[in-house]
Amino acid sequence: MKLKDQFRFVRQNMQKNRTRVFMTILATAMGCAFLIVLASVGFGLQKSVVKEITERRVITQIDVHGQEINEQGGFRPLDEKDVHKFEKLKDVKAVTRRKMLQQGSTYSIGNYQEPTETFVANFPSEVKAGFELSKGRLPKSKDEIVIGYNFPLNLALKDAPDDMFDEKGKINAEYRYTGHLIGEKIELTVMQFKEGKQVEKIIPLTVVGISKKPTKVWAEDRSVFISDQTLKEIEDFTGTPKGYILDANSEVPKDLNVHENSYDDVKIYAKNMEAVQSISDQLTKKKYATYSVVNELKEVNMVFLIAKAGLIFIGTIAILIASIGIYNTMTMAVTERAPDIGIMKAIGASPKTIKRIFLLESSYIGLIGAFIGTIVSYGISFAVNFAIPLIIKQAFGQETEMNITFSEIPLVLPIICVVICFGVTILSGYRPAQRATKVDVLKAMRREV
Repeated sequence: MKLKDQFRFVRQNMQKNRTRVFMTILATAMGCAFLIVLASVGFGLQKSVVKEITERRVITQIDVHGQEINEQGGFRPLDEKDVHKFEKLKDVKAVTRRKMLQQGSTYSIGNYQEPTETFVANFPSEVKAGFELSKGRLPKSKDEIVIGYNFPLNLALKDAPDDMFDEKGKINAEYRYTGHLIGEKIELTVMQFKEGKQVEKIIPLTVVGISKKPTKVWAEDRSVFISDQTLKEIEDFTGTPKGYILDANSEVPKDLNVHENSYDDVKIYAKNMEAVQSISDQLTKKKYATYSVVNELKEVNMVFLIAKAGLIFIGTIAILIASIGIYNTMTMAVTERAPDIGIMKAIGASPKTIKRIFLLESSYIGLIGAFIGTIVSYGISFAVNFAIPLIIKQAFGQETEMNITFSEIPLVLPIICVVICFGVTILSGYRPAQRATKVDVLKAMRREV
């Protein structure tokens, strides 16, 4: 009996019991759809989390926070020697280092002012790492500064009322500085307690550049970059490293844990993403505390791998339940077709051929069910991603800030489902197929008569 004839025989037999076969296919399709949709939640949330992580940070960036110096977990801050070591590592594109002014600094121009963070940066390394300006140029003298892109938008009137912010938390135009800042003089005010009294020092500076707009919509850059000479002037006034403010009742510095020549923010930029792990491993061996997106992604992917495996396992239970229907359908098919089996044996059909016919039929049912279930699951996935954000918006009255994908069906998921379904249907149909090969020819023919 040719394979083509076997397929035709299978289709004819399935058409004889359309209702029963349809219900079996329906159960299989429901099981497959359940598996795919359930697992797609894991894939969707993983995609959203990974996207959020990669958009929030530069993939080739490695943050270095210090070096372990004892078994108790003590760390020392990083200095210029460490930076030179990092720059000599293979596949390092740039090493940026910043010192942070250890007090809240206020900048003012005319009747407008803004409190913000102040840094000292090494601009040659910043440019190598991708730092760009939207306006102006980089500083050339000690009294020149670069301000963040969002700094002008937060420069507000000194006596502005409490309701100067709009619904989005931004300063209304009527209270905001609207003039040009490039080339303008701006005053930095720093303070210190001396003899129990607060004293202030005003340092005149000139704005020469504005940084490029942040690539992230939600990000704000209000930082101000001053020179090393300006920082030294602040330290001479405060009498402390990096302008640290002392206790108002004491002139004697406590254990400040602030090191004059140390850096507060050191970042290594690799030439490509593949080099990040290698550089991180080298630094870890030398007991440097590091963090990179690659390390975070590795942990996130491991967590979601376990979660997806669990969801697929739960979904497989639904297919196993559907396999009971396939077993029942095939068992009844063997009983009903006993005369046909007897005739096939009588004209010379081998037990192997008979077994193959019934396995083909159970496989047909499983594959058709998997195909239908896959199509349905894609429809459900689309509906979930469309409907849930609307439901959240209606329930909470606002849209989610994070663009979450609740369901994602990659190609590998339907393939896994089809493989599981095919395997389960083969197992379900094997026993009835084996039973069909043992049908007695004489008894089957007598029943036909």
